[in-house]
Parts: sequence; structure tokens; C-alpha cells
Amino acid sequence: MTFRTMALSFFVALLVGSIGCATMARNKERELAAAGFQMKLADTPAKATHLASLQQRKLIPTQKTGRLVYVYADSKGCNCLYVGSEADYQRYQRMVMVKREIDEQRATAEEMDDASMQWGTWGEWNRPIY
Repeated sequence: MTFRTMALSFFVALLVGSIGCATMARNKERELAAAGFQMKLADTPAKATHLASLQQRKLIPTQKTGRLVYVYADSKGCNCLYVGSEADYQRYQRMVMVKREIDEQRATAEEMDDASMQWGTWGEWNRPIY
């Protein structure tokens, strides 16, 4: 099993496990972590003040010691900062595309299933189906 296959499998498992149980921001933070971003807690007053001054809940490219890094600040949710490299960002982008494709395929399959079954043709059922 290749790293890519394992990463996609992990991502799909992560998505299935998080459906309906977290906010969009929390899901994004999980996706960032799965892509390799490092979480840094704002565990001092200076860090908390700096975190609050950053643009919130948006991936921002910036320079750190001459290298491109991506930063995601969340002072209200996790009170933390996610930092990732260009490679982490590319992994995150691929994961987002895969998730979008999965969501579109699921929606299409549900629409086709509902339309093809013609439930009205079968009339009423004697007992509930669960």
C-alpha cells in the first residue's frame, strides 16, 4: 500500500468519523492536522495576544526564516495556531479535492437512487422499513 493510498484511506476514515459531529472550523482543523500541519497552543498571554491579532480561520501564506509556510489562526475555537509547510499545504489541497469529489459522487448516487426507485409505484407498506 502506497503512502498516497494510506493517506487517502486515513482521510476518508477521518471524514466518515467526523460527519455531523463538529463545526466546519473544527473539521478544517482536523483536515489540517491530517495533512501534517503542526498545532501550536497559545499557552501564554503573549501568544494569545498575538494569535488574536492574526486573520482568523483562514489559511494565510507567510515567510518564516526565508521559507514559505501556511498559518491558520483560531483564537476563539482551539486557541491555537496551525503551521504547515508547502508540502503540507499541497497535501491539504489534495484532501479537499478528494472530499469534494466524494461529496459530489454521494449526492449524485442519492439522487439517482431516489429517482430510479419510483417509490410511489409500490403503494403503502404494511409496516415501517428501517
